[in-house]
Amino acid sequence: MLARRQLLSTAALATAGVALGLPLFSSAARAQEMFSSLNVFIPAGPGGGWDGLGRAIEQVARQAGMVGTFQFENVGGAGGTVGLPRFVAQRRGRGDAIIVGGAIMVGAVLANRSPIGLKDTTPLARMTTEPSVIVVPANSDIKDIKGLLAALKDNPGATSVAGGSAGGIDHIILGLMLKSQGRSAKDASYVAFAGGGPAQAAILGAQVKAGISGISEFAEQVKAGRMRALATTGDKTSLEGVPTLKESGIDIVMGNWRGIFGPPGMKPADKEKMVKFLTDLDAAPGWREMCERQGWDRAFLAGDAFANFLKEDEAATATVLKEVGLV
Repeated sequence: MLARRQLLSTAALATAGVALGLPLFSSAARAQEMFSSLNVFIPAGPGGGWDGLGRAIEQVARQAGMVGTFQFENVGGAGGTVGLPRFVAQRRGRGDAIIVGGAIMVGAVLANRSPIGLKDTTPLARMTTEPSVIVVPANSDIKDIKGLLAALKDNPGATSVAGGSAGGIDHIILGLMLKSQGRSAKDASYVAFAGGGPAQAAILGAQVKAGISGISEFAEQVKAGRMRALATTGDKTSLEGVPTLKESGIDIVMGNWRGIFGPPGMKPADKEKMVKFLTDLDAAPGWREMCERQGWDRAFLAGDAFANFLKEDEAATATVLKEVGLV
């Protein structure tokens, strides 16, 4: 799916800023504008975690006067491996273009054997991380994580689970859960979706037995009572009254990180400018407030340090995918 969405008008953005509780930008802040326009490529459909991060950057950066206008392009599919080649080919060398990606794309590149990966981009900064949450429809007869684990052990083929693209972190979590019950990830009935919106619809419509995604993608549905949260995957409690997998006796701790990448061939000066922009954004009060509101943990890591982290994460992800039989 390809969807282009243009920037909001200044008046509309100001209204949105008031609704979000963000301070309106001042003339002093506007004088610190770093980019007149920024092109943001989202390799997923609207409504998911990557789209949410891109939109959050737009809201905070424009309110702070750091960027004049934004242009978004969404190209979803296969954990980002459909849109990524398009970004690499069409944005090469540009200093005003970025793509949002993260842990899901690392796994998807490996699982799909994609010739184009994050190695073909310019790593700029890791921005956030968040644990995942395992949910079922509110009217499900599965009442807790033990019930889901029992169903996965007894008949994994009949226990369909919705998540992101094949090989991504959601798929890995399910594979590790099956492994903990003496089953193989190959036994899973995993239903992959290109974005958080379609996955939500499948869960709410009881088209699947359960779902796995980042907490921010399902939090509102859980709060509204339309989904029941069974467990989270962090190392500490993230949702009140919901245990972690580790607290439930399953030794799985995983976080879903998201970051920003530039195109290949960026000039050193352009890369330095973009890293400074993201560094200043992370330090902005509006960004801290946004992360708290979204349930994201700030996990800022920039430049070469981020590039080194990415290499380590790719190696670790490849190992896990092999262990659970997904590659």
